[in-house]
Amino acid sequence: MTTRLRGHLIRTLLTVGAMTALVLGAAPSTSAAAPTQPAPTITAVDFTGIVALSNCSGSVVRTPNSQPGDPALVMSNGHCVRLLAAGEVLQNQASTRTFTLLNANGTSLGTLRANRLLYATMTNTDVSIYRLTITYAQLQQQFGSRALDLSTVHPTAGTAITVVSGFHRATYPCDIDGFAFRLREDRWTWQDSVRYTAACHTIPGTSGSPVLDNDTGQVVAINNTLNENAQRCTLDNPCEVDQAGNVTIRPNIGYAQETFYIAACITTASRIDLTRPGCQLPG
Repeated sequence: MTTRLRGHLIRTLLTVGAMTALVLGAAPSTSAAAPTQPAPTITAVDFTGIVALSNCSGSVVRTPNSQPGDPALVMSNGHCVRLLAAGEVLQNQASTRTFTLLNANGTSLGTLRANRLLYATMTNTDVSIYRLTITYAQLQQQFGSRALDLSTVHPTAGTAITVVSGFHRATYPCDIDGFAFRLREDRWTWQDSVRYTAACHTIPGTSGSPVLDNDTGQVVAINNTLNENAQRCTLDNPCEVDQAGNVTIRPNIGYAQETFYIAACITTASRIDLTRPGCQLPG
């Protein structure tokens, strides 16, 4: 995962020092000490709407139907809440989680607070959605910031993208290489996952980062994991499984979970309704 499950995940649950030995990026995963990576290249994409969690990255997001008076939403990974069991779904739970909101240059604008964890799972996808104590209009009024738009269209292979990490105040530009029919890591399985080209070598703490389409600036996926040690389907080492059951291992390649159907799950006043047409989040 790109906090890379254990790495990203475990580092996700530990301190920054301990986190350096874990990840999923995963957002998911992490291994023991991650190798030193070259400084990420900064692209035209900036940090507007990006947040840093204590153990992960995330973003303030809105749907095409979101209204200024609706409570603002923050999206990250499910494993950034905790390592959820396969098949486990959390819904509408009280939360006091805080997020550091960044400006375009990656400098802190202040602290955002959640009052509800609306949804979290690591089944079929790896996502968490928090409801904040302020509205989209208040986000603009108090911080001079805005939310990122969720794309409602399935991403396309070859698209130029950037993974934007609030935790590291860093960007990772690359392209969408293709899609994994099934992505398996330890006890979790994700569907139709985005596969990056090799340039997006994410590191612990990038879990939950939004994946932005460089042309539209919209969120097309959420950074999730990376195969760290060339192992087969183990923690921090996801493998691809095709429709015939064949397994492929791609060392040092990262993945993300698509988000195009999430907007369909969000209704008025930033509520989640899993029964709405087009919503594919598991219940």
